[in-house]
Amino acid sequence: MTYLLLKFLHISAAAFFIGGVFFEVMILSHVARQLETGPREQLSRALGQRARQVMHWVVLVLYGAGLGLAWQHRAALHAPFASSFGTLLSLKILLALSILCHFLGVAYLLRTGRMTPARSRLIHVSVLVQMIAILFLAKGLFLLAW
Repeated sequence: MTYLLLKFLHISAAAFFIGGVFFEVMILSHVARQLETGPREQLSRALGQRARQVMHWVVLVLYGAGLGLAWQHRAALHAPFASSFGTLLSLKILLALSILCHFLGVAYLLRTGRMTPARSRLIHVSVLVQMIAILFLAKGLFLLAW
């Protein structure tokens, strides 16, 4: 797979993922509070089911393409503190792994029935903040140097 195709897949999946989380945190969570309990729960179930179907594929493409891109930059990752690019890329990868752990944690909490609205909101906000940091790091990879 060419570098350009990997980059396109990675950026597209990142846009879908970030857009989905942004929509949920900044729009849906506030609108849902205005609904009665029954419709809110029905909406939550329906959206949750659809989001899990779609997001599994988005996450698979995002991390798969990310692995392919990381492989292209393995020399920089071999000595991450030898260059600003290697350092920023390493930080970006660490945040991406943290988000993956959040994603796996959500799956675990849902399967064990321990997901609460407060936990869900906290996880979503945490993931959104980390995604924004990843965006800055991704841009900084090619713009910052020390």
